[in-house]
Amino acid sequence: MYYIKQPKTYSKRTLYLCCLFLGFAGIHRLLTGYKSWILQFLTLGGLGIWAMVDLLKIALGSFQYADGSPMDEPSNVSK
Repeated sequence: MYYIKQPKTYSKRTLYLCCLFLGFAGIHRLLTGYKSWILQFLTLGGLGIWAMVDLLKIALGSFQYADGSPMDEPSNVSK
């Protein structure tokens, strides 16, 4: 598997801000359980392209956690 099992869930706003300011480092991917954050860190967000794609996916609501669960489910978003 290419994800960390059962990552803590975060709100869409938290992930958006994290990706906006730290997207080049892949911190938003680390928070959502993806192990590919290290590749994003080493390539500086895919020279910005990978980070921008993730930013758009978060803004549009199509970004998912590594285990496949959608963002902002009321039952699993931490306060």
